[in-house]
Amino acid sequence: MSSSQDPFYIVKGEIQESIDKLEATFHQWEQTPSNTGERVHLTRELIASCESIEWQVDELNKTIEVAARDPAWYGLDEVELEKRRKWTMTAHSKVGTVTKALEAGKNRSSTNSSYSGTRQELMKLPDDHSIQASRSNHYITEDDDDFVSSESDRQQLLIKQQDEELDEISASIQRIGGVGLTIHEELSGQDRILGGLSMEMETTSNRLNFVQKKVAAVAKKAGAKSQIMMIAFLALLFVILFVLVFLT
Repeated sequence: MSSSQDPFYIVKGEIQESIDKLEATFHQWEQTPSNTGERVHLTRELIASCESIEWQVDELNKTIEVAARDPAWYGLDEVELEKRRKWTMTAHSKVGTVTKALEAGKNRSSTNSSYSGTRQELMKLPDDHSIQASRSNHYITEDDDDFVSSESDRQQLLIKQQDEELDEISASIQRIGGVGLTIHEELSGQDRILGGLSMEMETTSNRLNFVQKKVAAVAKKAGAKSQIMMIAFLALLFVILFVLVFLT
């Protein structure tokens, strides 16, 4: 089976496209300032992509292990199996690198936020003037803060709903792809069995034709009397064999 028809290489190409897209998005994430809405959105997109690719690579690993049980049946050898295993390990490594970077980014963001909050608390020097100004500003900006907060919450909720819908669609597509791969493998196996049966039937048919031609030639050469004697001999032989097999 050529690489263009092998289900492994078809799925591998799709996963490789997802990995390339993941790396491009990761480079964009690295260049985006932290504590921004775009950074948060890219982080969620990267996490979902990593989980999806990890699942696909795991499923591909399962097919490799199935093929390793009987490589000859699938037309594979140990060199090809090892080559496929190395590719899945490399794919896992790339996704793992992105996942670790995202975790490190989260930790740095949490640390920076904590440090910033502590610094602001330490720099507060309350006095009568600052308290009075704070109270005035509080009443002036309270409505604006409520509006900004509600708008931000609404946008975050909308983004979360969109991410969940995309995750469900991605999972459905992956399940359909897995079912299609299984069906393809089953059809390939049935095709091999039918091919072997067809070859055996053709060989048997050729042998039967050869025997029929020989019998016809012998019958043609022999006269009617010889044919009757041959039939009688065969009948007697059949009776003797029947007695020997069933009555002894």
